[in-house]
Amino acid sequence: MSKRIHVRPGKGQSKMGFGVGIIFCLIGVFMVIPIFGPFGIFWTAIAGWITYVNYKNGFTDEQIDSHVIEIEDDGRDVTVTEHGAYQSYSYDSKTTSEEDAEARLKKLQSLYNQSLITYEEYEQKKKEILDEL
Repeated sequence: MSKRIHVRPGKGQSKMGFGVGIIFCLIGVFMVIPIFGPFGIFWTAIAGWITYVNYKNGFTDEQIDSHVIEIEDDGRDVTVTEHGAYQSYSYDSKTTSEEDAEARLKKLQSLYNQSLITYEEYEQKKKEILDEL
């Protein structure tokens, strides 16, 4: 199961982007197109699109997503908390710390098997990791 989160810029940010977009469109029409030709048309078209998107996001209720985040469910317990338009996700910390400890113990065992640490160092670090749980 996955969850999609649609991210949109704030109204203030979009209004500022709209103003800057108008300036870039004017620069494109009066300076870039006459000097650079086809590149100027491309420039002005991109500036026009940016201006349009910022207008929609800043002045209308029909906002355009800047990007979409997709969260895959990996089997861990997820808590979703909604605060108005914001959602926060937190994983069960016990599961996460146990998985982290397991990975650290495997790494520690690998170091010992390769004779990179002594048996005493292995046992001491293993005890520290297990005490953290």
